[in-house]
Amino acid sequence: MATTFKTITANDTTNTRTLLHEAIPLTGTIASGTYSDENIKTFSHGMFESVFDYPFLSSSANHVFDITHGYSANSALSGTTAHIQNAKKINVYNQMAAVLVGHDATGSIQAFDQDGDIAGGGSKMEEVFFLNFSRLLTKDELKKDSFRLTLATGSIAGPLKGFPLTIGDYGAATSYLVNSPAGEYGILYTSSATPDPASGVGHIYYQAGVAVISASVFNGTMPGAAATASVLGQGFPSSSYPNLATGSSIQILSDSIRDRIVDINFNNTVELNSTIYFCRANNNEFNYSANPTYLSSSQIRVKNTTSDNPVSYITTVGLYSSDNELLAVAKLSEPLKKDPNTELTIRVRLDY
Repeated sequence: MATTFKTITANDTTNTRTLLHEAIPLTGTIASGTYSDENIKTFSHGMFESVFDYPFLSSSANHVFDITHGYSANSALSGTTAHIQNAKKINVYNQMAAVLVGHDATGSIQAFDQDGDIAGGGSKMEEVFFLNFSRLLTKDELKKDSFRLTLATGSIAGPLKGFPLTIGDYGAATSYLVNSPAGEYGILYTSSATPDPASGVGHIYYQAGVAVISASVFNGTMPGAAATASVLGQGFPSSSYPNLATGSSIQILSDSIRDRIVDINFNNTVELNSTIYFCRANNNEFNYSANPTYLSSSQIRVKNTTSDNPVSYITTVGLYSSDNELLAVAKLSEPLKKDPNTELTIRVRLDY
């Protein structure tokens, strides 16, 4: 416990903000193949399925992302209740659109806009897949212009076979959008060469950690999973996307895109806020130690003669509240010698 205190003024403090990034690679073998789908958890409600990095019954398993599919009530695919899970697919779309796009002046849920210019009208993405990434991976947000998703998109005879297509938020570091209630988002393109917003194939919402993929990337075809088991190496019959979207459950649709994931890469972001305190010890301050062993019979142990200057070694800095209650402790890497001939400024950083 210190016996002397020094007040820290506004000139002795400053605040900083640091962004830390971590590369997150997710290979297609996690989505399908490595664990024979034992790491894929389905639910009785049939609204989405979850992907884990290990079999989900394992205590070591971590949630990676969720997959689901939906279409708008304005989509041509929603024309009849005879379609499998028609109401649920519309509900999924409306729920995600309400959170990520928001409502218009009349209170109606707005659709996902291809180029992000909602007020300007334009093409809407009315049939989409959703990849909702775990907060464990995205942390505070995804780094802009770092998201890359490679899919097999052509007519294929089995999982991960076909025409690989990489989509990403190319150029989003300087051209992201902010007209979403969920925060900032970027448009996903199929090429990094001068992206045109009108050619967007999806959105990536950085703070929400959600990728919205337009069904248009599959060029009209999707693998159906109704006739054969979804095990790597067994064939999938080909089926047009409209037939699969209306004639299959959300789980089968989720399996279809999951089995086509070749690779997912992005960088997450951790925002580290810091307050830096400059603790200044002037030449006539802190030259004595509060340690009881500093004195012997009222004599300073480190003085050889009475004419020697007092000396101490600073090992710890304590930050106290206004009523002198200890709030934080900073340890120095090595003791610093302090005497009346020296002045020290110790930089203490408090992260939160």
